[in-house]
Amino acid sequence: MRLPPALVPLRNGTFRTLWLASVVVWLGTWLQNTGAGWLMTSLAPEPLIVATVQAATIMPVFLLALPGGAMADIVDRRIFLIATQIWTASAAILLAVLTLNGGMTAMWLLILTFAISIGAALTAPAWSAIVPELVPREDLVPAIALNGIGFNLTRAIGPALAGFLILLGGSGLTFSLYAASIFTVIGARSCGTAPDAASPACHGSTCYPPCARACASSATRPRSATP
Repeated sequence: MRLPPALVPLRNGTFRTLWLASVVVWLGTWLQNTGAGWLMTSLAPEPLIVATVQAATIMPVFLLALPGGAMADIVDRRIFLIATQIWTASAAILLAVLTLNGGMTAMWLLILTFAISIGAALTAPAWSAIVPELVPREDLVPAIALNGIGFNLTRAIGPALAGFLILLGGSGLTFSLYAASIFTVIGARSCGTAPDAASPACHGSTCYPPCARACASSATRPRSATP
């Protein structure tokens, strides 16, 4: 079956796996953001303190987006992405555990929200930089558009879903689901399938490791004779 032009990048196994995992973690991020804001209204209902939750969420983006992009160009991006996700997962697990055990305070909520946002701020530029290495050049624009669609779709669904989950199990449930969602992206980035070795994404000195292995295999594979 022929895919619509907007979905053509999904024929690439590596991009499809990472994109689906990213959609899951983006949805989890909105669950965490909504749950943190709601929880702060009960921990410290002063308007200024409640507003600091959003400040703790946004500030790392302003502080670390540029350094994160530079680091993504210096180190192995796959390892860098896995490391940032492990950092984020650690903070998210601690956030969920403290909330479920009744040990959460306003200060801990702000600290852990800031720590989670550090991981997100470092992940975003590395993920954007790795997309051109996963798809052929002609699929790059639709791939970038799919990223935007996935993010905006979760932004529309996430807060509403979070409200329903908070009604069911409180903010601890949304934090737990967010922590679980991070492991989907860690698994996808650890065990991504190799893209087509003939893809232009395979060429270049900063090739994504699974793609590099595919290129090496293609270079050593004997070619059949053509008439």
